[in-house]
Amino acid sequence: MTGKVAVVTGATSGIGARIARLFVGEGAQVVLAGRREAEGMRVAAELGDAATFRRADVSAEEDVRALVEYATERHGRLDVMVSNAGGPGHWVDVADVDLAAFREVMDVHLYGVLLGMKYAARVMVPQGSGSIINMASVSGTEAGWSGLDYSAAKAAIIHLTRCAAVELGESGVRVNSIAPSVVLTGIFGKGAGLDPAVADRTADQLAGAFPLMMGDYQAVRRPVSAEDVAQTALWLAGDAAGIVTGVNLAVDGGVGAGRPVSVSRAERVRLATALGSRG
Repeated sequence: MTGKVAVVTGATSGIGARIARLFVGEGAQVVLAGRREAEGMRVAAELGDAATFRRADVSAEEDVRALVEYATERHGRLDVMVSNAGGPGHWVDVADVDLAAFREVMDVHLYGVLLGMKYAARVMVPQGSGSIINMASVSGTEAGWSGLDYSAAKAAIIHLTRCAAVELGESGVRVNSIAPSVVLTGIFGKGAGLDPAVADRTADQLAGAFPLMMGDYQAVRRPVSAEDVAQTALWLAGDAAGIVTGVNLAVDGGVGAGRPVSVSRAERVRLATALGSRG
């Protein structure tokens, strides 16, 4: 990443902050973006001269345009665009969907990604190079993991990424998405109504809940971490992935592959025991 310039949205905490830290550590100049200015300024200050913060709401087109312009005016180019900004969706039944709330989630997740690609492409296509990385989710490929709005947005991101990849690849610009499973960040506390700062500080306390949350679904028996996602983003951003485009990379410990064999075997034993007791 030495000499590369990156923009990372949703970088005030969680996955976005970890991606920004890793990129800086690997030699990049990084512009962090998010809505929470105090938190963003703090993270940028911790990262030193290689990082700056720009407040931006990715659902507002003018904010995204200004963000990309700031990065290119400051550094003269843009090599990596990571669209990571997001928040929790809403767990509601189909019959109870509130369209205004649905649109808000789509505005941030889907339209925010689209705007990131729109303005990054205006810089990267003339350069003839660049890597765009969009944050999707296991919810975009598997139903039942999140609410309707969040799941629909993430599914759309995956296909939108492919559509952009087959267009922009002809100009030397790669576009990929990352689909994590459950990552223990502050998004869970925020979804439960906690103050965002409190949710971020207490995210590590969720680690003990991993067996209960994921034990029946994830073959690799540890939580997916922000570091796992950041390392994947680092690879996609760098020259080692120079031929990779239009891909949705699952960082999910095997969730998308199927149920852990131990779970299926235990279920068969329980079934055999139940049938035997009836006989």
